[in-house]
Amino acid sequence: MTIRVLLADDQALLRSAFRVLVDSEPDMEVVGEASDGAEAVRLTRQERADVVLMDIRMPGTDGLAATRMISEDPTLAHVRVVILTTFEVDDYVVQSLRAGASGFLGKGSEPEELLSAIRVAAGGEALLSPAATKGLIARFLAQGDADDNDPVRSERLAALTVREREVLVQVAGGHSNDEIAERLEVSPLTVKTHVNRAMAKLGARDRAQLVVIAYESGLVRPRVE
Repeated sequence: MTIRVLLADDQALLRSAFRVLVDSEPDMEVVGEASDGAEAVRLTRQERADVVLMDIRMPGTDGLAATRMISEDPTLAHVRVVILTTFEVDDYVVQSLRAGASGFLGKGSEPEELLSAIRVAAGGEALLSPAATKGLIARFLAQGDADDNDPVRSERLAALTVREREVLVQVAGGHSNDEIAERLEVSPLTVKTHVNRAMAKLGARDRAQLVVIAYESGLVRPRVE
């Protein structure tokens, strides 16, 4: 199945470079280009995109607002947004994950990293950047205000089974299903089942949001490096 990719960036030169790279792959194709957030949302609906590569800083409707609009639209529940940012150490990163993005990458990433990111996002996995970004996210969440805590999500944690909470802690640590299976001595399929159930109970779109919820709810505490 071909992954339908939408490019959203206000720099035409970057969009052209991304198009050449994406279209060179047999399992994906670029179905549209947008220069601002509003156009990105419109084309996502029109072209039935699977993955949106979204720049954060764009004129008019920025990438953060566009990501939120996409994630809140029930008809676009299948769409995954990957944020592309010039600076990975950026408060927009966590804001974008909270808005519903599946992850983020620095614009300086290698071509293979970008292509892998598209495939990972399309598969519903967490994409927390190749550059050890789980620590980055933890530090940002540690700097958040108390008002940022979501009491509803905290209450929903009570609905998780003991095993689901254990798996959620491992997901928040940035571990893959195979790694979690080895740590908990269960099968990867069992881990996937627990992850899916936790996502449903917590109202998370994907694993990236599970990570944010784990920190925001207090289930996992950021480590001070």
